[in-house]
Amino acid sequence: MHSHSPIKRRVSRKIHVGNVAVGGDAPISVQSMTNTDTNDVAATVAQIKRLEDAGADIVRVSVPDMDAAEAFGRIKQQSNIPLVADIHFDYKIALRVAELGVDCLRINPGNIGREDRVRAVVSAARDNGIPIRIGVNAGSLEKDLQKKYGEPTPAALVESAMRHIDHLDRLDFQEYKVSVKASDIFMAVAAYRDLATRIEQPLHLGITEAGGLRSGTVKSSIGLGMLLMDGIGDTIRVSLAADPVEEIKVGFDMLKSLKLRAKGINFIACPSCSRQNFDVIKTMNELENRLEDVLTPLNVSVIGCVVNGPGEAKETDVGLTGGSPANLVYLDGKPASKLTNDTLVDDLERLIRDKVAEKEAREADTIIRQG
Repeated sequence: MHSHSPIKRRVSRKIHVGNVAVGGDAPISVQSMTNTDTNDVAATVAQIKRLEDAGADIVRVSVPDMDAAEAFGRIKQQSNIPLVADIHFDYKIALRVAELGVDCLRINPGNIGREDRVRAVVSAARDNGIPIRIGVNAGSLEKDLQKKYGEPTPAALVESAMRHIDHLDRLDFQEYKVSVKASDIFMAVAAYRDLATRIEQPLHLGITEAGGLRSGTVKSSIGLGMLLMDGIGDTIRVSLAADPVEEIKVGFDMLKSLKLRAKGINFIACPSCSRQNFDVIKTMNELENRLEDVLTPLNVSVIGCVVNGPGEAKETDVGLTGGSPANLVYLDGKPASKLTNDTLVDDLERLIRDKVAEKEAREADTIIRQG
C-alpha cells in the first residue's frame, strides 16, 4: 500500500510538551483529557495509564483549585506521559503546577487578571521550559466580543485568540500553541483556516463538545478531516462524551486514514454481502478487540469473497479472502495458506501476531546495524 500521505502540512514552529514535539516536522500528536476527579489521585493515574496504553501522546488534566494542584503534583510523579494542566482564572494555580513539573499550561492569558499576573505565569513558564496552550472556545467568548458579534462566529474566535496571543507577544514568549474550538463544524474550520495564516505557532485541533461516541466521531472526522487535508493541525483531541480511551482510538484511526500517522493495525474490511464465505463482521469485531494491544503498524485486509479479496490482499501485509471450501491467506501479497471457518479468528490472529513479531525483529536488526 502507498505509505506516504500526499498532504502538505502547514509549516509551524516546533515546541515541546515534555518529551513530545508538537509542530514543525513532528508527527501529529494525539491527546485526550481525564474525566476523573483530579483529587482522586489513584483513579486519575489509572486513567492516564489506560490512555497511555491506548497510544496517547499527551494527556490533559483539569486543575480547578489549589487542592487539585497539589493532587496534580502527585499524579505527575506517577505518570510517564506528558501532562497538561487545564487552568482558568486563578493564576496562582498555574504558578503552583509549574513548580510541580507540569509539561504544559492550558490557560487564556486574558482571563487570569492583571498584567502582572500574566507576567508572573509567563515568567514561570519560561523559567521551567513550559509551553502554554491558548484555548479559545465558542461557548466562553469574552462578553464584549459576544456583544460585538451578537453570537459566536469564526471572526470572534480568531479575535479572541489574537488578544490572548498579544499578551504573550508583548512578553516575547513564543512557546505556545493555540486552539479555536467550536461545536459547529463550519465555524471551527473557518476559524482555524483564518488563524493558520496569522501565526507560526502550532495549532491544537478539536471540534469541541462533538457529542457521543458515534455522532461525535462523525462530526470530528468531518471537521478535523477537512483541516488535516488542508495541512492544518499539529496536535488533535477528539472530544467525545465517551470513555476517553475512545478519543485516542478515533484520533489515531483518523490520522491513519489520512496516512499522517502509522500506529497499530490498519484494517481493510468489506461491509459484507451474501457472497461472503465467512462472517466478516463477527471476524472483524473479534480481531479488533483481540489486537488492540498491537502498536506496530501493519496493513491487514479481511474480505469475504473473491471479487475484491485477492486484489486487496496483494497490497497488504496479511490478507484474508473468503473462499469455498476454505479461505485463502496472503502474506506480503502472496498466497500462503488456507484457513477453515471453525478456527478462522484464532488462526488469523496467530498469523497477524507472527507478522508483527517478524516486522519488529526486522526493524530492531536494522537499528542495531545502523548503530
